[in-house]
Amino acid sequence: MFRPLEVYIGLRYVRAKRRNHFISFISLTSMIGIALGIWALITVLSVMNGFEQELRNRILGMASHATIEGLYEPLEDWKKVADQASKHPEVIGVAPYVEGQGMVSLRQFSQGVVVRGIIPEDEPKVSIVTDKLKSGRLEDLQAGKFNVIIGVEMARSLFGTDRIDQLTSREQRAITLIIPEATVTPAGMLPRFKRFTVVGVFEMGMHEYDSALMLMHAEDAARLYRIKGSVTGVRLKLENMYEAPRVARELVGTMDGAYQVRDWSRKHVNLFTAINMEKRVMFIILFLIVAVAAFNIVSTLVMVVTDKEADIAILRTLGASPGSIMWIFIIQGAVIGLIGTLLGLATGVPTALNVNEIISTIEGWLGIRFLSPDVYYITDLTSDMQWSDVGMVCGFSLLISLLATLYPAWRAARTQPAEALRYE
Repeated sequence: MFRPLEVYIGLRYVRAKRRNHFISFISLTSMIGIALGIWALITVLSVMNGFEQELRNRILGMASHATIEGLYEPLEDWKKVADQASKHPEVIGVAPYVEGQGMVSLRQFSQGVVVRGIIPEDEPKVSIVTDKLKSGRLEDLQAGKFNVIIGVEMARSLFGTDRIDQLTSREQRAITLIIPEATVTPAGMLPRFKRFTVVGVFEMGMHEYDSALMLMHAEDAARLYRIKGSVTGVRLKLENMYEAPRVARELVGTMDGAYQVRDWSRKHVNLFTAINMEKRVMFIILFLIVAVAAFNIVSTLVMVVTDKEADIAILRTLGASPGSIMWIFIIQGAVIGLIGTLLGLATGVPTALNVNEIISTIEGWLGIRFLSPDVYYITDLTSDMQWSDVGMVCGFSLLISLLATLYPAWRAARTQPAEALRYE
């Protein structure tokens, strides 16, 4: 166990006064290197957490936390299924839906779309589409009227504008939806198509939805896909989206009948797996900054040991044990790592908490927009600092700083007093 003498000498060597200013400078650069690494790691991990959270919220704003579907056929008893699912304590919203593929056409323009039939009064229970409407209302989707609400990018492609309210007549808002099912006629096989009227536009901020999703009443969609009286499935909104896999497993065991229950983590597994992998890779790359700074600690302590051989020899002759000598240099390196980690923590946490304001200030100074809304769909850098990440980063930094002290300290403990004092 080290005594206060080792602490005093170790802290004195950190300051390295008089003829050891170069060693003191190396110690300072080691501290700055560790601080920069910690600052970058905390900031980048927080921004990536915020990006993942923002992306998840946007995807699940129009998707669902979980779905219950029939096995290879439409869901006929969907009201019974919805009642059973709503009894689960984690389920806070239930809504049926009809989903299919199609192609929208207007004049020379045509594009593939995803058609989703909804019940307007139930849809707000499972999605945020009501909050994202730029024009129109969900109540405008009435059964038998064959009205649709489309994404903002689809509206711009079809009409050249997203201001549907400027198109006053139904003819101006009319589009043709072609279904990939053939109808047998005396003239041969003909594709099925239907005229719809655009009554609203939504903007989710996700290209996948804004350019290729079309909403209509569930009864109209059921007639269109010839499953009248049935639905594709039931969408669920949960109290905690992160519990979706567990809730899905529990629903499978409690539902009466053969159904397929899927949660959002299975539907978008590739996307979020890629984000988590990128986060881990960024952690490894940025942690190399801390590793380089730790190597500076090794070089600093090696130079200190070489410079202080006479002092070490004198301490040994006065009765200091090799263990005491080791603790002196371990303390010196640990102090360098601790100060660097605390500096990185003091700068990284405020940066992570205020990254959006900092970026906005820099954009104001430079007069540019880093994430232009014309190019990017997430135009603000959101940050989600997690203290578990902060603790992990600081813990790794302190550990690698401590490991960097072992070889120089061991080399100092092996110093022989007679050899060190021979030419003094």
